[in-house]
Amino acid sequence: MTPSAAERALADLEAGRHGFGARRLRFWIVSAIVVAFYAVSWDLAGVDLGRLASGLPKLGVWIASAWPPDLSEVPLFTLRIAETVAMAALGTTLATLFAIPLAILASRNITPWPTLYYPVRWFLNALRGIDSFVFALLFVAAVGLGPFAGVLGIALHTWGSAAKFFADHVENANLGPLEAVRTTGAGRFTAITYALVPDILPVMLSTTLFWWEFNIRASTVLGVVGAGGIGLELKNSMDLLDFPRLFTIIAMILVVVTVLDQFSAWLRRRLIRS
Repeated sequence: MTPSAAERALADLEAGRHGFGARRLRFWIVSAIVVAFYAVSWDLAGVDLGRLASGLPKLGVWIASAWPPDLSEVPLFTLRIAETVAMAALGTTLATLFAIPLAILASRNITPWPTLYYPVRWFLNALRGIDSFVFALLFVAAVGLGPFAGVLGIALHTWGSAAKFFADHVENANLGPLEAVRTTGAGRFTAITYALVPDILPVMLSTTLFWWEFNIRASTVLGVVGAGGIGLELKNSMDLLDFPRLFTIIAMILVVVTVLDQFSAWLRRRLIRS
């Protein structure tokens, strides 16, 4: 016997109630997991609002004592900031040059040796997983104090990150032009050079500029481990509690980083439009 419209409506209502109940149960389970996660994180992070409240007045005294800024060493700070910018530029450039061939190997759709796809990806993940600060610390022990250790630290970390970005973009790129060139008898390298690279080059250059400005900000602290740059003067000022000197360094860093960020953003916009 065919069920009536009323019976079908009643069955749909019961199914809806069961579905709503299941969704509500999942909601409360997920909410409990999230609350538990943040409760454990709060405890592990040692968050103490009482210590924050008692420490803020001390911070206010330090800020007040930083005025007026100490301008007597501006030429030295300028040199150290120039070292920082140079470290970031060289490290980013080296990383980009080494990232391009690895990006090809790490792109599933164009790699000439598919068996190397996962090993290369794992290698890039290892480079990305170790911060440039840690790499710089290791290279200070290997090559000594100075900006060269910072360049190597920046290059290794950025190598993995840039290659991963490049490979992801290649895997999402339109391979129609590349396949068309391949049908003419051109080799893989020729097809990639003339059909794929022009399409992804603006994004690659934009990504490189992003990593350059990011590395400028990141490399300001590499001097803490002896890798040169303005971070060394920053650490010295903190160790001596010389707040007028520290204020000058921070102000100069902010000015330089802001100017370079704006310049890099302008270049990226031009590249994307082209």
